[in-house]
Amino acid sequence: MRKLLNTIFITQPEVYLALDGENIVLLKEQEKAGRLPLHNIEGIVSFGYRGMSPALMSYCAEKHISIVFLSMSGRFLARVSGKSRGNVTLRKKQYRMSDRQDISVEVARNFIFGKIYNHKWMLERMTRDYPLRINVALFKQTTQHLSDILADVRIESDLDRLRGLEGQAASAYYRVFDEMILQQKEAFSFHSRSRRPPLDPINAMLSFAYTLLANDVAAALEGVGLDAYVGFLHRDRPGRISLALDVMEELRGVYADKFVLTMVNKKMISPSDFVKKENGAVIMTDKGRRTFLTAWQNRKQEKIKHPFLGEKIAWGLVPHTQALLLARFLRNDLDEYPPFLWK
Repeated sequence: MRKLLNTIFITQPEVYLALDGENIVLLKEQEKAGRLPLHNIEGIVSFGYRGMSPALMSYCAEKHISIVFLSMSGRFLARVSGKSRGNVTLRKKQYRMSDRQDISVEVARNFIFGKIYNHKWMLERMTRDYPLRINVALFKQTTQHLSDILADVRIESDLDRLRGLEGQAASAYYRVFDEMILQQKEAFSFHSRSRRPPLDPINAMLSFAYTLLANDVAAALEGVGLDAYVGFLHRDRPGRISLALDVMEELRGVYADKFVLTMVNKKMISPSDFVKKENGAVIMTDKGRRTFLTAWQNRKQEKIKHPFLGEKIAWGLVPHTQALLLARFLRNDLDEYPPFLWK
């Protein structure tokens, strides 16, 4: 099993990153602000606009250390990756299978099934744990609706209709999302999903968490030799990591949404960690972003029992595990791709 290493998050925009031997050096106004060894690093995420040296990028590419550039608001800008890994035969098979409608539907069905199943599990868990604080009747009605959609997903053979079922399930899930916010309701509420820009703190955190998760999944896919840009549910679009978006569908609820809810309900983040821009966009402050990223890294270290493998692994290894299972399916080592069905 892959060892879960550290990710460096650079949150100061004026910091320039350089290489010194096998160490990353942080330079601020030409002065050394920090120095870290690279031998136990698996990724660098930079929110700065100063950038990094070609020598550092070359070293990271050679050592398979992913580099991601984000804007200060957390919007994805670019990824830097090194040489493709894995067997070229695997990637060629991925391309061929992605071009086939019947196989794309088969794989996409499992991605969507995993997503809806996990959303249903989250609502059932809330009904069990907080019956006096939520609208139990509404939650039970929603979970029954999701169960009905899951039954339709199992037998659907058209990709567009599958996407339609996924949209119906997402709408039902988001209609009760606000009920899962149990603390700080006066400052944290959810009315609908807003992306560009996020219009409230919850949407700001959801978008940020999805960006981080997509990066982790893309790095995991590339790590097993797959092409993160060629998907089955999300079709080809220049610059879009379609396969990463495919795989992360089943992880959105139990990995990202649940994390955001925990941040609010355990009061790990506060209203003062957000600012509203003139255009209505809500973004995290530097302090809020550091708090969020620290908690995100800690979350990745927590242990769970993988529902398919039956082994205890860290949450941060779930994307790598799913990438391995997808590669095994594409190599015909598995009859179908097993989605992450959390219990």
